[in-house]
Amino acid sequence: METLKEFKEERMKDPEFAREYEAIQPEMDVIRAIIDARISQNLTQKELSRRTGINQADISKLEKGTRNPTLGLLKRLADGLDMVLEIRFVPKKRV
Repeated sequence: METLKEFKEERMKDPEFAREYEAIQPEMDVIRAIIDARISQNLTQKELSRRTGINQADISKLEKGTRNPTLGLLKRLADGLDMVLEIRFVPKKRV
């Protein structure tokens, strides 16, 4: 049985797949950061909703990737999580 890591490594050999995968990576990083921050504080989406005033359904959509957050929404999430929002530009990895 193939692991997810092995599957990804195999698929990344396809240049078109690799391009598309890299293109969505920033969005996936934001989603992962939101979920990780919420879980690190043992919060449900409903609890985070109460803290931020953001509808729980909207938090769910953010975490599923079906809604793109605005900078203002990210700031509200950070405040609700008692965190600081940090956005950075990082040099691309050259291969």
